Amino acid sequence: MKTLKPESKPTDDYYFLQRIFNNTYNGIVVLNLEGDWLKVNDSVCHLFGYSRTELFNMNIDEIVFRDDLGVHQKKHEELIQGKRDKYRVKQRYFHKNGSIVWVLIYVSLVSYKDGRPHMIWQFTDITAHQKGQDKLKLMHKLAKEQNERLTAFADIVTHNLRSHSSNLSMLTVFLEDDFPLLSANENFGLLKKALDNLHETMDHLIQVAKIKEVDESKIETLNLFDYVEKAIYSIKAIANNTHTTITNNVTEDLCVKGIPAYLDSVILNFLTNAIKYRSHKRSPKIVLTTSVQNGYVVLNIADNGLGIDLKKYGDKLFQMYKTFHFNEDAIGIGLFITKNHIESMGGRVEVVSEVDVGSEFSIYLRSA
Repeated sequence: MKTLKPESKPTDDYYFLQRIFNNTYNGIVVLNLEGDWLKVNDSVCHLFGYSRTELFNMNIDEIVFRDDLGVHQKKHEELIQGKRDKYRVKQRYFHKNGSIVWVLIYVSLVSYKDGRPHMIWQFTDITAHQKGQDKLKLMHKLAKEQNERLTAFADIVTHNLRSHSSNLSMLTVFLEDDFPLLSANENFGLLKKALDNLHETMDHLIQVAKIKEVDESKIETLNLFDYVEKAIYSIKAIANNTHTTITNNVTEDLCVKGIPAYLDSVILNFLTNAIKYRSHKRSPKIVLTTSVQNGYVVLNIADNGLGIDLKKYGDKLFQMYKTFHFNEDAIGIGLFITKNHIESMGGRVEVVSEVDVGSEFSIYLRSA
């Protein structure tokens, strides 16, 4: 058995350190620069399933997983050359029973009285943690593949249904041309209305199907003030007709990461909703402000409109086809799409609201 020669007269400190070495939970070994085991504690034997005698009669590389044989090389050379005092690597080993053990290894270099350098390796078993990570990666991969298949399926379904819906609508036009009396038929009128509703529903489904995770390469740096100004200008006529005052207090030099079309749509949707759901008891007012919080630019859009009963509708606010004010123009698709646009850009949206007082939407956008 290869052992390091202790001092000629062991001290109490020596025996104390020996007990620590042998009884520590983590594996500790001493190796020479060729990889021969010189000293091994019980935890290493338990970790790999070999006895001390077996370990002393093999080179450490004999039980290393083949693909991990070179992970030490560069750092080991730097250690020997004095360019670093220690290093850390993650490596796989074969247990005696054939299973694979993942270990995190801390390596340092020490020299003894005779000047010979040796390495101290400390092993931490991370097999369970690594298996959890591998399982998570697999689940993410499967979810991504499933999402891609569902997206493709949605594209096909919406395209085909849209085609059939258009064909049916055209048939009603042809029938009405050929048989003018059908225009007065109540059932034919109901059929036309049903087809119009189907066509509208298909438009909504197509919009939803287009919402996908944004490729980071397509994210741009956008000046938020400019986009708010552009949106306000776009609805200027609606604001004037409803006597709505819109105040842009957005900080002029704040930039966010996003998709131009998405950011346009988000701001426009919240502004038009604030006007649509205004209170007739007071002059409509919309105020836009910004703040910066933990890497996000927060765009706050506050109004003094009808407000929303969040206790009653809070968990349904951003769901499809949910409306809350009996507005005949409301279809319950805008907030659903808007929330998805915000989240696809890496943001989120929050809301505070009180009935007959107003609402404030806080849109968190990644700071550029």
